[in-house]
Amino acid sequence: MEESTEVGSWFDAARFGLFVHWDHASQQGLELSWPMVGGIFALPYCQSVPVERYHSSAATFDPVAWDPRSLAARARRAGAAYVVLTAKHHSGYAMWHSAVSNFSVEHSPYGHDIVAGFVEALRAEGLGVGLYFSLSDWHHPDYPAFTEADKPYVAGASPPRPTPEAWARYLDFMTAQITELLTGYGAIDLLWFDGGWERPDWGADRLVETIRRLQPTILLNDRLPGVGDISTPEQFVPDRPPKRRWETCLTMNHSWGWVPEDTDYKSCRELVHTLCEVAGKGGNLLLNVSPRGDGSLPEVQVERLEAIGRWMSANGESIRGTRPGLDPAQFYGPTTTKQSTVYLHLLMRPYDTVDVRNVEIRRLRAVRELATGRTLRFVTRTGIIEGLAAEPRGTVTIEVPPEVVGEESTVLALELA
Repeated sequence: MEESTEVGSWFDAARFGLFVHWDHASQQGLELSWPMVGGIFALPYCQSVPVERYHSSAATFDPVAWDPRSLAARARRAGAAYVVLTAKHHSGYAMWHSAVSNFSVEHSPYGHDIVAGFVEALRAEGLGVGLYFSLSDWHHPDYPAFTEADKPYVAGASPPRPTPEAWARYLDFMTAQITELLTGYGAIDLLWFDGGWERPDWGADRLVETIRRLQPTILLNDRLPGVGDISTPEQFVPDRPPKRRWETCLTMNHSWGWVPEDTDYKSCRELVHTLCEVAGKGGNLLLNVSPRGDGSLPEVQVERLEAIGRWMSANGESIRGTRPGLDPAQFYGPTTTKQSTVYLHLLMRPYDTVDVRNVEIRRLRAVRELATGRTLRFVTRTGIIEGLAAEPRGTVTIEVPPEVVGEESTVLALELA
């Protein structure tokens, strides 16, 4: 990843990243972690299984088709600038060799350190490195571990509480695992916490001091309560962007993990439109992929990534390194800007022309359709009195012939002096 003097500037330029939700239970076709507590309302295809059944596939985890270099190359071709891997989800299973836990990939038939291979592959492709780490751990005895007797799980309710001594041990354990991730794999760009809703007392001050000491330039999301550089709306695009850096995490279907029954996938067009909307509001789209138990990506997810990649190859200039563009009153659709260019993202097929309002019309030098580079005709108009101003503002009407209208989203570039 390219270096910058400003901490986090890589994130501001990225606009698109991939999330990878995966652990041993993907061998069973189970959603990550939630089936062991009976499922949750937010995941309509989430199964419910006994706790021991969920954990049982840790003993057989052998993802022989896992190819992090292929994944990293595919992410780059799709136009992603960074990738976040579930290093440890709520089930407590570590996807790296952890000296403080036997519940990890090190003790599986596969044996290899998945985090190590993942990080190396991303760096080889020039991509940012993100690691997801669940604060909650439904396997660790001091958390305490979730059991059948604890069902039903009630989202938002406090789970069984440990003794003060057990909780102190758990916080030490959690800090030790985070320290492993931040000292054993070089620079980590983003640490993506989750699970913080279960407890009010994570020892956040101590934890953040450790993290900043080990990785001064790392970014933290907002799911360690009271902490965070990045807001993380989930499964939707907010109508108004958060005040600080933000990314929306989104599944391609309804599931985070590999759930074969969930075949209700968003179309390529819908995913591209979401990317345009997020970029137009100054955020990043963190789009999820979910490898099967053997480590391979489902074909339908590969198809989506390839389609996004084709669109980004032609139109990525309007996404990467941009800022929010025009006020919504000026154009009916997402817009971005970079230097002296404004990009219009057409999410609906135009009726012959599109209008852009309240533009400094004498600054407009040319309009081109971004994917082909074709120059488009336009006319400008302004009010009679307004036209007397030194730099009058008015409406630009752009002709959009049907042959330049793209399948996913057409982008028009307005070149300003």
